[in-house]
Amino acid sequence: MNYYVYYEVDAAKLPAVRRAVEELFRKADAEFSIKGSWMRRRDDASTYMEIYEGVSDARAFEAFLEREGARVGVPRKLECFISAGTPA
Repeated sequence: MNYYVYYEVDAAKLPAVRRAVEELFRKADAEFSIKGSWMRRRDDASTYMEIYEGVSDARAFEAFLEREGARVGVPRKLECFISAGTPA
């Protein structure tokens, strides 16, 4: 299962958000052995996305994202995707 978390960041808040995301990635790796990646939208310098791939414990990971993601300090939108080959 893959998680995509996206949000807008005001340029003035970017350094603090970057530090919070790096800490979030360290915790995700320590607790779930999941390495997150951080991306920015190509045509919009204010839109960012965290990507977490290969999550096996959805319930625990979603609780983690809710708890730890709040520390990023911006409203976040979470999307979860599974393989298209997975039966509905």
